[in-house]
Amino acid sequence: MTTDAALVDLAALGDDFTRDPFPVYAALRARGPVHHVRMPEGHTAWLVVGYEAGRAALADPALSKDWRNIAPDLGIFRISSGVSMLSTDPPVHTRLRRLIAREFTMRRVERLAPQVQRITDDLLDAMLPLGAADLVDAFSFPLPITVIGELLGVPFLARDSFRDWSNTALSSNEQAEREEAANRLTQYLVELLAQKREQPGDDLMSGLIHAADTGDDDRLTPEELIGMAWLLLVAGHETTVNLITSGVLALLTHPDQLALLRARPELIDDAVEEMLRWDGPVETPTYRFTTGPYRVGGTTVPGGGQVVLVAMADANRDPDRFPDPGRFDITRDARGHLAFGHGIHFCLGAPLARLEARVAVRSLLERCPDLALDAHPAALSWRGGMLIRGPERLPVRW
Repeated sequence: MTTDAALVDLAALGDDFTRDPFPVYAALRARGPVHHVRMPEGHTAWLVVGYEAGRAALADPALSKDWRNIAPDLGIFRISSGVSMLSTDPPVHTRLRRLIAREFTMRRVERLAPQVQRITDDLLDAMLPLGAADLVDAFSFPLPITVIGELLGVPFLARDSFRDWSNTALSSNEQAEREEAANRLTQYLVELLAQKREQPGDDLMSGLIHAADTGDDDRLTPEELIGMAWLLLVAGHETTVNLITSGVLALLTHPDQLALLRARPELIDDAVEEMLRWDGPVETPTYRFTTGPYRVGGTTVPGGGQVVLVAMADANRDPDRFPDPGRFDITRDARGHLAFGHGIHFCLGAPLARLEARVAVRSLLERCPDLALDAHPAALSWRGGMLIRGPERLPVRW
């Protein structure tokens, strides 16, 4: 294969690809590790498939995360505002990550377990008398947004508007809609930071604002502060919402595994890892850009700011890494999956996402012994785009 390989039009596959991209990825993987594709959003990119090629690309410093390196003629709108860890390379990335890494260590996150359990119990107390609900509305969304809101010290978050803007900015295939939602979200975050500056507390957001307002070595520029707010609030809840939703869907559509987890609740950690491998919340990570010709297998991707996407969803279904990958098995050793990425951009919030999913799924199953899907799986609508993956709604009954 060479750089003039035919363009694979994923956009033409429509809802079928959005609902179930795995057969398409597997077919591409059988042909080679990288393909020039048209994304559902309409733009072109180079898609890396397979576990080894994907893992290598995620950790390769030759691929930049800095949007200043994108080819202008691609016409791609940048969703997030400001400067964050997801849009920088070392040494800027190193400095920004160091600023908040201490908040997300395994030990510090585990201290949040009682708080996560309390929020989970409150949501279930409100949901259970209903007998049926959309799990996303009633549980999967409010849990992580409440947790991250309390962690950051912004309990006054306008959740409904925030959710709508975030979903549209990350998942709409219409660029005009994405731009409008992203601009509204940015303006809201600017106002939120101003409000928080007037009401500081002993929380992460206050600490970041202080770092922006003082002249110490860890000073944040205004662009870095808004970028951090984008990253922590948007990425801080989106991934966990879809991890919980898709994980519960996987259990409800695999009754043998659901029964096994009910019988052996000590398997919850393994079950969460298999949920991440089977259908993780991030289909492809945020963009990487070529700074020179980039070789993948027998193909050279042109330099000059071409977009490179890693199909993490496909890497986690690669039979060369995970035997019988199309089988959902909570007893599988799913360690090594790429659901949280790999390398220096590995998801900083992974310990928190795992904790929330563990508490949420365990508590839901304990308190809903007859939990069942209240819609045919084929009737579910899925998030658009190739970034965030998960059902838009999940009707359940008990």
